[in-house]
Amino acid sequence: MFARKDQMPEGSRLSLRIAVLGGVAVALFGILSFRLWNLQILSGDKYLAEAKNNRTRSFKVIAPRGDILDRDGNVLVDNRTSLALQLNTLKLPDDPVEERAELKRLGSLVHFSLRRVRRTIREEEEVAAGAPVTIRRDVGYDLIAYIEENQRKFPGVAVQRVFVRHYPDGTLGAHVLGTVGEVSEEELKERPYKHLESGDEVGKAGVEYTYDRYLRGQPGLTKIQVNALGQPTPGGQLVSDPPTPGENLKLTIDPEVQAAGEAALASRGLPGAFISMNVDNGQILGLGSFPTFDPTVFTKPMTQKQVNDLYRDPVLAPLFDRATEGAYPTGSSFKIITALAALENGVITPGTTIVDNGELIVGGQSFHNAGEASYGALTLVPALQVSSDVFFYTLGLDMWDSNDLQEWAHKLGIGRPSGLDLPEEFEGLLPSRQWRDQLFKEGLTERPWSAGDNIQLATGQGDLQTNPLQMALAYAALGNGGRVVTPHVGMEVVDAAGRVLKEFAPKARRKVHIDPGSRAAILEGLHEAAQVAPGTAAGVFGGFKVPIAGKTGTAERPGHADQSWFAALSPYPDPRIVTIATIEEGGFGAESAAPAVLQILEAYYNTQATEVSSAGGTE
Repeated sequence: MFARKDQMPEGSRLSLRIAVLGGVAVALFGILSFRLWNLQILSGDKYLAEAKNNRTRSFKVIAPRGDILDRDGNVLVDNRTSLALQLNTLKLPDDPVEERAELKRLGSLVHFSLRRVRRTIREEEEVAAGAPVTIRRDVGYDLIAYIEENQRKFPGVAVQRVFVRHYPDGTLGAHVLGTVGEVSEEELKERPYKHLESGDEVGKAGVEYTYDRYLRGQPGLTKIQVNALGQPTPGGQLVSDPPTPGENLKLTIDPEVQAAGEAALASRGLPGAFISMNVDNGQILGLGSFPTFDPTVFTKPMTQKQVNDLYRDPVLAPLFDRATEGAYPTGSSFKIITALAALENGVITPGTTIVDNGELIVGGQSFHNAGEASYGALTLVPALQVSSDVFFYTLGLDMWDSNDLQEWAHKLGIGRPSGLDLPEEFEGLLPSRQWRDQLFKEGLTERPWSAGDNIQLATGQGDLQTNPLQMALAYAALGNGGRVVTPHVGMEVVDAAGRVLKEFAPKARRKVHIDPGSRAAILEGLHEAAQVAPGTAAGVFGGFKVPIAGKTGTAERPGHADQSWFAALSPYPDPRIVTIATIEEGGFGAESAAPAVLQILEAYYNTQATEVSSAGGTE
């Protein structure tokens, strides 16, 4: 019979406890020994490598972006070195109160809140833990001097040189050049940016965006050895792989044409746009929009006023490129398309006579000439010269049930993408029977398509929405005999020595058959309109030494005063370039847009027009 535990002698109970504790100790020792054996023998190499890695820090060295040049090799955008305020977070005070005080002091120097400073640190450390954090770029020398004089208050704060975009000519070509900025979280998910990291800079607009893969170089890498506190050791640089700068991009832009176009728009002080383009290959010599903006503001933190001016002014909208994104009726500058549609579909011949009595009445509605003018019997050439609305109203009426006018406008580039190598482009609206009838079916308009819609379209009015870019394509096709070119501003990618690495010469979008007789008749009418009295622009171009073919346009735009248009092909009769300008609320075509185009052509041909008395019409 066994003795109960409480009946065991005291010595036996103590021996039992010692035995249990000893067993536990032996078991723990065995486990510890096994763990040490595992760490030293089985995983020793792994942890040795990790220990060595902990003694090094890797820093990405940003590559400078390539320069952007005009067609003559002049610099439009290059880089300047900027001073960036950086913080080594390992040197921040351990005490939370002292750390908060230093970050607050640092934030006050760069006008950041404490919350913004902490967010900046957190975001950058997620990308490159241990690397210096850039708090703000483009700091001034007065701030640098202050930090150096008070270094004890700002342990771990240093100033480093970084690359920032530089614009030698200020606002020149701003809409073409575009801007750069930090890659967004959404962009990092896209294929072109998947190898990038937060904080990297990419093109955001203009050619900076389109040709980003050429302009953006390859970053370098520097590895340094650090001590237990994370501080660089003497002579601790282990690897230095320098960055590869981006390639240079040469544009088709002619600096004199670009400057003249922007000056012409600015001198009128009204929103507008211009484009000048080679009719044979689509090279854009100048493209601009007014109001414009200074891309330099995107190289540093913006003030609230700058944000409001750039993004929140719906009237001036300086970031909006009216040359490629505008949505306008064109007035009589559209008449070349109506003329082509009528000639090529046998509605008229160049010798067909239409009597202009001052108005056309259809279904009780009167369509009349500008200024209540009446021109009598007209064929195509004089109808273009004086810009007879009644002549073209009649053509619109004759084609209203056939869709001929819409088909020709579409073929020439109205209401469809152009293939332009800039990221923003508005396709526009080419009104048609199908479009309006569908709206009527859905209850979105009060009536189906009517003859009046086609009559209005024949003179560039009604629901038409297009822009200078699309009109330039249509005029270029007339000028070159039927090729709808692909407009582009990129010409070449070149290296630092100027050697061409890649050329951009996109093929024509399509070929449109234009009868040579039709082309000649329309060009003759445009030439007389521009330079022979009583042509509508003869008072502007009559004394210009270079023969041109051109057309005014005065567009009625709901809620606005008349919009001024002028389109020119030069030299006549074998044009090389097309130049178009439009001025919102600029009045008659000969008042604002035609003088703007004259200013551009004077720069292109390096000649001046002689003064002539105004003998033409007002449209």
